[in-house]
Amino acid sequence: MHEVGIITQAVDAAIEAARAAGAARVVRLKLRVGDYSGAVPDALTFGFDVVTLGTIAAGATLEIERVAAVCRCDACGKDFSPEGPVFFCPVCGVPSSRILAGRELEIAEIEVSDT
Repeated sequence: MHEVGIITQAVDAAIEAARAAGAARVVRLKLRVGDYSGAVPDALTFGFDVVTLGTIAAGATLEIERVAAVCRCDACGKDFSPEGPVFFCPVCGVPSSRILAGRELEIAEIEVSDT
């Protein structure tokens, strides 16, 4: 389960940001997770609860913003939501390998508190 490693790095970054800001604790961490990022949101949530124990992020809220996959057809230029393992354009039927969105795995926001 590589999600534990991912969430550990995210929590470490949030704690570092809180300390750099002179904050006493991390209140909320928001992640953007794309459909094709390879990360499972439920596993990230489970890992978050374990990783934050005993840290200044204990009791913080994890918010996950799902980012839907969007592809662009190289043949006709149409943007579309892919379905299945091969991304066929719904307009012209040509397969596409250009993913515009859906690979994101990033920290979007860190909320900290002085108390």
